Amino acid sequence: MKKLFDKIFINKNEFYLLIVWFICILAVMYFAFIIPNKFPYTTTVEFEIKKGESLQEIADSLYEKKIIPNKFNFKLAVFLKGAGKKIKAGDYLIDKALNYFQLIDILTGKVKSFQKKITIPEGIDQFQLASLLKREVGIDSVQFISLSQSKSFILSLGLNVDNLEGYLLPETYFLYSSMSSQSILKKLNNELKNFLKDKQRRMKELKMTENEVLTLASIIDAESNNFDEFKKISAVYHNRLKLGMPLQADPTISYLIRFRENKKIYKKDLMIDSKYNTYKYSGLPPAPINNPGKQAILAALYPEKNNLLYFVADGNGSHLFASNYNEHLQNVSKYRQWKKTQN
Repeated sequence: MKKLFDKIFINKNEFYLLIVWFICILAVMYFAFIIPNKFPYTTTVEFEIKKGESLQEIADSLYEKKIIPNKFNFKLAVFLKGAGKKIKAGDYLIDKALNYFQLIDILTGKVKSFQKKITIPEGIDQFQLASLLKREVGIDSVQFISLSQSKSFILSLGLNVDNLEGYLLPETYFLYSSMSSQSILKKLNNELKNFLKDKQRRMKELKMTENEVLTLASIIDAESNNFDEFKKISAVYHNRLKLGMPLQADPTISYLIRFRENKKIYKKDLMIDSKYNTYKYSGLPPAPINNPGKQAILAALYPEKNNLLYFVADGNGSHLFASNYNEHLQNVSKYRQWKKTQN
């Protein structure tokens, strides 16, 4: 009987020790993983996770940025959550203290309320923009396009246009993954409005409407990737408009055939009966053909002063310019000779 009592007593002691041990483990986990880590910043801190980075590299980066105080605890928390292969590459913003589990939820995309740095390239069209935002912040791309063309939504922004294409400013933004298409469209349009605030007087000097400036800027943006020649390209189009010459801008033809699988421009495409066809109709198209960036808008407003009327690609990412047709034909010949060397 005494032996049985001693055995029960020992088992009780072991049980109590087990409870104490369990409480200690919970306390350690609470202090190590549940309590938010100290956030030593008064502003938002940005960090990047590159594609292919190892967990150790990610931990090193977070530690250097002082987002986490202990690399081992972070890696252990990742292991405990089974998130080793779920962390997503991208730019992240942290603006408050987080515990390890909260941070991991952000890095794996489980929590959708964090901001992400997104750069929208200049000259992006509406469908490309919808696709980019779907990929980066998970918007409904179909709804985005639909809202872009919704008369009531466009009127709610104080605009009287048929489409928001051209009225969304390409820039680097910090967007929340929980943002709706409406919120993003408003944000991008507000950025454009703010940028154009002090440009209204210049538009009056040029006797151009906002829509005309943005339309010309969209063509300039589509013509070249070289910002240095934007103002020269702008001058060509301004000079042509003054003389009543058709712009003959290839990007407007590309716009007309943008849904065609074969994007090559053929002679027959120059005969398409559309106001966007700047070979067939003089003047500017009815509306922008993409969302022009600041550089292109400024070029449309402040063209270089010259008498240029023509330009053609030089094969090296820039263009050859001419003030008369004969000179232009010589430049075209140079381009064709260059093209032969590439075949």
